[in-house]
Amino acid sequence: MRRAVCPGSFDPVTNGHVDVISRAATLYDELVVAVLVNPGKAGLFTVEERMELLREAVTDLPNVTVDSFSGLLVDYCRAREIPVIVKGLRAVSDFEYELQMAQMNRELAAIETLFVPTAPQVGHLSSSLVKQIATFGGDVSRLVPKAVNDRLAEHARRSQK
Repeated sequence: MRRAVCPGSFDPVTNGHVDVISRAATLYDELVVAVLVNPGKAGLFTVEERMELLREAVTDLPNVTVDSFSGLLVDYCRAREIPVIVKGLRAVSDFEYELQMAQMNRELAAIETLFVPTAPQVGHLSSSLVKQIATFGGDVSRLVPKAVNDRLAEHARRSQK
């Protein structure tokens, strides 16, 4: 069985993430989308909320599961016998950083990395930009799955009170 993991913070999940996940799901028998638990960084959504939103976003992909991890990704992969990491690339600047990570992961644990370039229509998306736009009341409905849009609107309403 061909297995891979697609890691990230997904705070929040965007249509760019969904694009990469959907395309990677066609290449593997099982794709685990793993949300990074970073106790040193406060996210807009909790890890549990991010996982819930991801599950809603990939509900039509039966070979995709959602999990979380902390610590080194290679340790997560080794413990679950996942030999491949899938990473989305938006631009050359993403590639430079991700290439270093891929080389280190291969050195540490002989885990390969597959780079999936985002589709042109979602290549400009980032969770940071989406959060910033939503915080100021901008319309992000075309940038994120519906459930994420609803939660972002809810957060914006609460923060304006």
